[in-house]
Amino acid sequence: MFDILSIVPGKKKLTHGGWHSFNAICCHHRGHKADTRGRGGIKKDGENWSYACFNCGFKCGFTLGKQISDITKSLLKWCGIDNIQIQRWSLESLQYKDLLDFAHLKKQKTKIKFEEHKLPEAEILDINNPLHKVYVDYLSARLINYNDYPFLVTPNNTGRQSNRIIIPYTYNNKIVGHTSRFLDNKIPKYINEQQPGYVFGYDFQKPDWEVCLLVEGIFDALSLNACALTHNTINDGQVQLLAQLNKQIIFIPDRDETGLETCDRALELGYSVSIPNWDDSVKDVNDAVVKYGKLPTLLSILSSATASKIKIKLQRKKIEKRLRK
Repeated sequence: MFDILSIVPGKKKLTHGGWHSFNAICCHHRGHKADTRGRGGIKKDGENWSYACFNCGFKCGFTLGKQISDITKSLLKWCGIDNIQIQRWSLESLQYKDLLDFAHLKKQKTKIKFEEHKLPEAEILDINNPLHKVYVDYLSARLINYNDYPFLVTPNNTGRQSNRIIIPYTYNNKIVGHTSRFLDNKIPKYINEQQPGYVFGYDFQKPDWEVCLLVEGIFDALSLNACALTHNTINDGQVQLLAQLNKQIIFIPDRDETGLETCDRALELGYSVSIPNWDDSVKDVNDAVVKYGKLPTLLSILSSATASKIKIKLQRKKIEKRLRK
């Protein structure tokens, strides 16, 4: 289908409420003074979107599986789209109706469930325990507050079970898995006990939040109360789980080849993608938080988020060029 954000002319700014704001294009067509204060806005939900002008009051929208309404056709015409193309898009939308109806029924019948999981023998992280200092220092260096999550540590274990921080996985406040982050500089650094379709940080998300940040790594998620894939792909089970949140998803890839390739999958799913203009030394979200701070990192992510394939392609090329150096 079509990307409305690439059709509407002018610069756009993503607000905290999930609206892409810009100078409204409808006002002078409706006999009002042209907007110069960024009073127009588009809010996307996958392929679906709503347009609202807070200057002249014009509103319209699009829902995949339905015909394009006459009022929405007016907006598209003001953007320079001819009648033939609009009709093509309208017919293409109708072709999705049966598929979407089936997907909706399937989603209603499917209940996501994860089995409860027993954690390994370990100690709760205690800042006052001298044996825990190495773990506290590690989290502090990554600007992770050790009081914000029930971290476990293994200072008295031996062999490969020692020198690790254990991070429980929860779903609906039940333990359903864990990951171990080893501090002994051996490979692998992480060992996960993760059930198919699980997304770390699901329980972080609040009902009144309109946006969910989606990252790859555990510490990226802990840095900004985001959701983490814990790998560099988005599998079907994770898509289904994230859909339950009913929020705008913004994917922030790691600055490597596999992370950038996952952008294509995110865009196909109707997610937004954010590739902020961070320093070359920044490899992921946690690096950005350490370098810039929590709030500046969050603002840079929100302001860089887009669903435009063209914009993401250009941003990816910049990162890929740096990786080849």
